[in-house]
Amino acid sequence: MRALRLFALDFPDLPAPTAHVTPIYPERLELSLHDDLGAFEPWRIALGIGHGEVDFHTQGDGETWVLQASIDCAGATVRLTAYGAALEAIRSEGGDDGRPPGPLGGAA
Repeated sequence: MRALRLFALDFPDLPAPTAHVTPIYPERLELSLHDDLGAFEPWRIALGIGHGEVDFHTQGDGETWVLQASIDCAGATVRLTAYGAALEAIRSEGGDDGRPPGPLGGAA
């Protein structure tokens, strides 16, 4: 809880994550960012996590990209995770040209 309080005070302008705390693992804080891989980068920088410490993998038959990193901070292990649509999934929704679906993009 100390880490969560610290982040709320020190980083009020960062994208709001989903925070998960459980009494089963009181020394762990999980911060999840859904549908926005771009929100991962400002958090990574704020937490002092290096590029080489970020794990990239896919899930859901490769349609979801996942960025994940952990760091010890304020007495807790903070696990930062971001989920977003894979580029190929966006392209298939928008047509072959890679534009997003909708009136200004590819096929709706």
